[in-house]
Amino acid sequence: MAAVLAARSPARGSRTLAARARAAARRARPTWVAGAVVVGYVTVFVLAMVHSSYDTWGALLVAPALMAIGTPILARVAANNPEPAVFRLLLVAMAAKLACAFPRYLMAFVLYGGAADAKMYHTKGADLARYLHTADLSTGLHYDLGMKVAGTGFVIIVTGVVYAITGPTLVGGFLVFSWMGFWGLLLFWRALQIAYPEADSRRYAKLVFFLPSLLFWPSSIGKDAWMMFCLGLTTYGVARLLDRRFGAFVCIALGSLGTAMVRPHVTVLAGAGLSVAYLLRKRPEQVSALGPLRTVVSVVVLGAGVMLMLQQVSTFFGTNGTGGDAVNQVLSETSRRTSQGDSVINAATAEDPAPAFSLNPARLPVSVISVLFRPFPFEASNVQNLIQSVECFALLIMFIRAWPQLARIPKLFVQRSYVAFTVVYTLLFCWAFSTINNMGILSRERVQVLPLVLVLLAIPRPTPAGPVTRRRRPPLWRVQPGQWRTRPAPEPPAATGAPDPNRTQGGSTP
Repeated sequence: MAAVLAARSPARGSRTLAARARAAARRARPTWVAGAVVVGYVTVFVLAMVHSSYDTWGALLVAPALMAIGTPILARVAANNPEPAVFRLLLVAMAAKLACAFPRYLMAFVLYGGAADAKMYHTKGADLARYLHTADLSTGLHYDLGMKVAGTGFVIIVTGVVYAITGPTLVGGFLVFSWMGFWGLLLFWRALQIAYPEADSRRYAKLVFFLPSLLFWPSSIGKDAWMMFCLGLTTYGVARLLDRRFGAFVCIALGSLGTAMVRPHVTVLAGAGLSVAYLLRKRPEQVSALGPLRTVVSVVVLGAGVMLMLQQVSTFFGTNGTGGDAVNQVLSETSRRTSQGDSVINAATAEDPAPAFSLNPARLPVSVISVLFRPFPFEASNVQNLIQSVECFALLIMFIRAWPQLARIPKLFVQRSYVAFTVVYTLLFCWAFSTINNMGILSRERVQVLPLVLVLLAIPRPTPAGPVTRRRRPPLWRVQPGQWRTRPAPEPPAATGAPDPNRTQGGSTP
């Protein structure tokens, strides 16, 4: 017996050592993976430095720096959020947004051969960055952009400031602007949580962070990423204002200034939505003595801001005044300029040099469909339009399926002022941008309204008024194996003198 136990003990000891070795290998696996990633990254970095210029390999420095800056901020945002696994969702969203800078770069410089605005912004921004590095800032800045600051000139300034920090790297610039657009999407998400806490914020996060258009288009050096960030900041300020939180006017002022320097007409649309939402804002339960005075001052400030934006729009487009004739002049010019290329939808006739458009309010539903859900699959003229049409069709299906929630919009328009802001801005945007006649341009421009359109898909389903009664399936009785399809055995005859089971103890039948 002792010999048998002695023979088994070495085998048992060897199995124990093997189990410990496997456990140690599992614990060391993350370290090995991290080491392999670092070695691979360093190898790619060295090869890129040897075989390419800083325009390309500079991105390998910029990307980790952006992730290192953004991760602690996302951790703090997630720590204050009650939903689980928010940090992982936000981290994946930021990584996906940065990754989309590469296909956006390939589209601009490989597919289109550099025939994109990003090339001009990169060239002029690099010149401005070199000037900022060599100029004596104590004597002031004396740099000639060659154009007015508002619009394209302002984006050149932003690009130059970015390159003064990172160095003139083309792919790295795409990453920085894409990262900038991500923070705009994050501000849209936080605005929904603040101003509309009953909404399905998790579904909204998945839509606003991972919708292909919002991932792809605001990931280039240009106006789109800057507008996404500033519109998100403005919307975040609107949410804080409607919820009576501190710092609302600072966010609105900074965001509106940023959008006004690039596209002031979009600032006016946001200001109109804010004005309606502020007038519909609920009064607090306890009104202070200075409450009416604050309301009057806020209305005056908002009105003055809208008037200043209208004046900025007039200056930006070079029109006389801000009346209906000036609006028609601007929209006619927009319609004419966008009626070129292979993606035109309303081409001009030989008799009319500019395609006709209608701003009749009765055509507003058509404008909403055209701006939000076109091109349709049968309208696609190239692969890019076909891919865009798939997203638009999927978005249309989502809105059709969300009809029970959308039917609540008239009621929520009064009850939730943030919904009023969303609806007013969306309708005005669709009304104004329905004059664009090029599907490629429209696909890129509508990213300025999609984050607010997706708010409507986050409206919770209406709850029934009465008690909820769920239909239950009849119980599925289980039997022993071999009992299926067998006749029941006959019951044994009752014994003589046994009580009848169909009779009660009192002797009467029920």
